[in-house]
Amino acid sequence: FLGHSAGLDFETQLYAKTNAAELLEKELAHPRYEPRTIALGAVTDPYQPIEREYRISRSILEVLERTGHPVGIVTKSALIVRDIDILSRMAARGLAKVAISVTTLDRAIARKMEPRAATPPKRIEAIRALSSAGVPVTVMMAPIVPAINDQEIEQVLQAAYDAGAREAGY
Repeated sequence: FLGHSAGLDFETQLYAKTNAAELLEKELAHPRYEPRTIALGAVTDPYQPIEREYRISRSILEVLERTGHPVGIVTKSALIVRDIDILSRMAARGLAKVAISVTTLDRAIARKMEPRAATPPKRIEAIRALSSAGVPVTVMMAPIVPAINDQEIEQVLQAAYDAGAREAGY
């Protein structure tokens, strides 16, 4: 608990673990380490805008690729396509899988529900790019809010399928 407000504090008071890849490499080298899929994005999106500058997620992927360690990523950011080179090589070895969150296809609803996230078309294009590069992609539709986006479930699933996603979750 950092004592932040539920509002803008989480967007303006940022913390970056710039040595994350170095720490990960040490952990993976530990003799008692038992490999299991590492989930990036289970708590916070690994492709937030600050990632453009710090490249922490990319450096973590470089370590995981080098060590042959599996990874699953959940994001709502189109920035993930920047790392498609690493992800496609890892996917070819059965080591990478990505889930892209698409809450709605309606830009107005998206702006209200996720005001600073990638637009729905950019997320669908990220699914297409990753899938075309051989990366297994899941579409995540969450949250589903009755009377806001629940009527779009089939359209979101169809758009994601058309773009190459072959699994879905909520």
